[in-house]
Amino acid sequence: MKVVAVDLDAVLGDTRPLWRAWLADAARVVELDGLPEDRGAAAAELDRRGGNWRTLLRRFAEDHAAVHLRRDGSVNAALRGLKADGVRIVAVTDAPAELAEVALAQLGAARYVDAVAPAAENVIRSRAELPTV
Repeated sequence: MKVVAVDLDAVLGDTRPLWRAWLADAARVVELDGLPEDRGAAAAELDRRGGNWRTLLRRFAEDHAAVHLRRDGSVNAALRGLKADGVRIVAVTDAPAELAEVALAQLGAARYVDAVAPAAENVIRSRAELPTV
């Protein structure tokens, strides 16, 4: 089985502007002081603090993804070709899963991507880190 890892933010669509917009909006209802810049570390810190931040992020992303993310026909054609060749596609991102899932749907890539793999600095270091798909 062939598997390809695709950097969600570099290849499919940069989710960082949507993340920053959510942070600005969420600061009204969620305590964000001292939150790390790194999204993986920020998510871990928000989880530690508790609350429903993941639900708030998903709702915000669903409402605002169209402003920040645009489909690229050539990218989707490449994904379609990979799927036709029997390749499993893993989207790699440091974005929280809720943001990544909404972004993939907005970008028209959700139907091609088999899994989303969180990775520090968007790097998969070994095949062992790939999720089972």
